[in-house]
Amino acid sequence: MSIFDLFKKKTYKLTEEEQRWNKIWDLWADEKAESPYQELMTYHSEVMNGGHGFYFLNLEPDRLKKELKTLENILPPAHIDNLNRAYKAYLILDQREDESSEITLEECDEFFFNNEQDLNIILAEYAAIIEL
Repeated sequence: MSIFDLFKKKTYKLTEEEQRWNKIWDLWADEKAESPYQELMTYHSEVMNGGHGFYFLNLEPDRLKKELKTLENILPPAHIDNLNRAYKAYLILDQREDESSEITLEECDEFFFNNEQDLNIILAEYAAIIEL
């Protein structure tokens, strides 16, 4: 090994699983992921970036209602309950300041982050069937 070998850029080859994860997120970014995975990935991404309040705020009302309905068909029951609870709190906060609703939104965010693996399992199942 020469001294110049130390400066060569090492390449990393993605595993097939990593390639599949990249592919589903690329499909999502291009809005070409299958429903209900497109909606699940939007939900996941938005909540990861700023919590449920961020998710609700960043979708126009008609699209949000459609997504919420679609998510009911893919989320586990505890996540559906959490999402509905967060949305009710958000609607109250959209009308007025309410400390109880702010606390509820924080609790719903905490539930999401503590149980994110449930959503990752669903997305992993989707990634497993994607053609590379």
